[in-house]
Amino acid sequence: MKIPVQINEDSAEPLYRQVENQLRSLIIGGTLQEGTLLPSIREFAADLKCSVITIRRVYQDLENEGWLRTRQGTGTFVMKVEQGQLTQMSEENVRKILNEAIQKSAALGWDQQQLQQLFAELLQQHFTT
Repeated sequence: MKIPVQINEDSAEPLYRQVENQLRSLIIGGTLQEGTLLPSIREFAADLKCSVITIRRVYQDLENEGWLRTRQGTGTFVMKVEQGQLTQMSEENVRKILNEAIQKSAALGWDQQQLQQLFAELLQQHFTT
C-alpha cells in the first residue's frame, strides 16, 4: 500500500517528526483505518528515500502512543482509535496549526486585530462557498 506521506527536506522539522505527524493525521482523518497494514519499515523508507532508522522510530513512537501495533512476522497495523481520542487529537492538531500560523504572522508584524479580520474572511470564504 502506498501511504500518501511527503517529506520536505527544506523544513526545520526533523524527518521522523514530519512522517509521524502525517501518519497520525491520516489515522485521525480516517484515511488509514483500523486494521490497515502499513508497508514494512524497509519498504516505507525506500518509498520516502530516507533511513530505515527514521521509519523504525516513527513506527515505535506511534506504537507507544497506541496508534499502531506490530505483530512479529505479520507487519505493522493501524490500531482501533476511540472517537473521543480522535476528537481530542483532531483538536490538538488544529490548535498546533493555528498556533504556528499565529507565531509566524506575529513574526511578520501582524497584530491580533489584523489576524482576526483575516481569519474571519477566510472562514467566511470557506464555509459559504
